[in-house]
Amino acid sequence: MPSSFDVALRVNGRAAALTLPAEALLLDVLRDRLGLKGAKRSCDSQVCGACTVLVDGAAVSACTYLAVEADGREVLTVEGLERDGRLDAIQQAFVERGAVQCGFCTAGMLMTARALATEEATPTREAVLHYLRGSLCRCTGYSKIVASVLDAAGSEP
Repeated sequence: MPSSFDVALRVNGRAAALTLPAEALLLDVLRDRLGLKGAKRSCDSQVCGACTVLVDGAAVSACTYLAVEADGREVLTVEGLERDGRLDAIQQAFVERGAVQCGFCTAGMLMTARALATEEATPTREAVLHYLRGSLCRCTGYSKIVASVLDAAGSEP
């Protein structure tokens, strides 16, 4: 097996071509090679959700996702949600509802909520709670986060 691979992917709409060690994790590539610090390292075991990014629209834990698996794919990080100086609807809802405390988990929550939005246009409160089950926040009671996700979708909080 080769010790390194050429990987070509799109990150937040921009092409990136890198030669990476076979064991390189997507989180490390995003943070250390591409300077995108939104996804956070916390548990390294797919438990907390702080490292969540979207790969071809699906939420993945970048702390355990091999970068080579992203070859030929579209990766979206929290830095890519804003477009032309305008916040994404989910970001705007988090701001308006004050759905942040320390901010450590916020990027992962936003990305998970964004993935939900592509699957369910108007999710129920139960669907939001189910979808966010892998995103841990140590500062809040999740009330404002859930309300923000429902607001962004135009659902009743």
